[in-house]
Amino acid sequence: MHSINEKCAVIAVSNSQDFDVARLVYLGLWAMQHRGQDSSGIASYNGSKLHHRKKRGLVTQVYDEESLASLKGQAAIGHNRYSTSGGDDSFLNQPFTNEGLGFAFAHNGNLPFTTKLREYAFEQKLTVNGHNDSGLMALALANELKNNGGSIEKAVRSCWPLFEGAFCCAGLLEKNVFAFRDGYGIRPLSLGETTHGYVVASETAALDAIGATYVRDIKPGELVVINKKEIQSFQIVEGTEMLDAFEFVYLARPDSKLAGKSIFMIRKDAGRLLAKNSPAEADIVLAAPDSGTPAAVGYSEESGIPMGHGLIKNRYIGRTFIEPEKIRKSSVELKFNVIPEVIEGKRIVLVDDSIVRGNTLKHLTKLLKKNGAKEVHLRIASPPVKYPDFYGIDTPNGFDLLAHSYTVEESRERLDADSLEYLSVGDLVKSTGLSRGKLCLSSFTGEYPIPVPDQKQQRESNE
Repeated sequence: MHSINEKCAVIAVSNSQDFDVARLVYLGLWAMQHRGQDSSGIASYNGSKLHHRKKRGLVTQVYDEESLASLKGQAAIGHNRYSTSGGDDSFLNQPFTNEGLGFAFAHNGNLPFTTKLREYAFEQKLTVNGHNDSGLMALALANELKNNGGSIEKAVRSCWPLFEGAFCCAGLLEKNVFAFRDGYGIRPLSLGETTHGYVVASETAALDAIGATYVRDIKPGELVVINKKEIQSFQIVEGTEMLDAFEFVYLARPDSKLAGKSIFMIRKDAGRLLAKNSPAEADIVLAAPDSGTPAAVGYSEESGIPMGHGLIKNRYIGRTFIEPEKIRKSSVELKFNVIPEVIEGKRIVLVDDSIVRGNTLKHLTKLLKKNGAKEVHLRIASPPVKYPDFYGIDTPNGFDLLAHSYTVEESRERLDADSLEYLSVGDLVKSTGLSRGKLCLSSFTGEYPIPVPDQKQQRESNE
């Protein structure tokens, strides 16, 4: 896995009215803050000049009234980034820009292999300057835009064979915005329409924040080029959609839609199936807040065990899943508290969406028992996460995944739970309403649709 892997958000907005759309991009980025909390950036074009701002921090920290007012233009793109590398890598913050071309580029996903890109950069005598996969993509696209007279379609077609991995991208070339998605559609990308233009964003929650109407998902292998109210579509390669199932399980906001389906209802249905196939004798159902809530609602409704609210989350602490290891444990301890009167003497079913490392659930189980819970039964609304992700999510390497190294019973003991059961792969697929062939289940099965480093070795080490 690369030293830098990103779980990010991209957005592009084009408008036919004389209105600076950077403010709409800002709202969309704010709605997708959960997808990247390290840095944010916006690039816009006002008809003669490229404007941009990018900086480390949350969306509300990066922009103020003065910076938003400086981002002029009716076309703009934005990016939220989460980096897993140590040290200061601010030069990798996105969007990447080329002011001479009026070009900006943002990428969500990950290219496990960059050999072809680096060879291309060397052959074309491009200055790499320590760029990661996203930066190399930007360099190649900018170069091909020069070579193809500014044709976005030709540039993307020329670069496509160089892009080996998962990618959802947003670009800006003067007055045009464009977006494209890899041939498997691993990461989500949706198209929305406003009264005076179009929006492309990683999640439909961003469309809602802007006031755009959802039109459809960008197809796998598709490029869209937008100029104000005009939109063109080019099918670069014949795509086969395999949406990352972890988007349904955890990543996407519950009020978003993927493949036209409600994330909240999918997670609720997963909880129903979990209750049906993994029942527990208990007095109360609790959600691991907040990501376990929809599944807990479904579990409660299906089982008839009342839903309780005995765990309180400090919402000003970021997601522990996407924080550096050196501060994760203290964050978990700060993040939750209990209401003893709700849980004392109770047999509890604690529902969560997934287990990655297990740190959070271990702390919650101990916290509940410390405050008087009689029993704690863990029910997980997804299969065991046994394999690392190579397509843009910061899952740890295999040996840091709880389910990689320990059986279900061993995991139960380590989590200090009275029982532990997971949703099956089949029931996860069933909850989405999609066929298995339309989902990337690599985190659970180790089957990677796009080649990844040491795949065979990774599979053998887990068998």
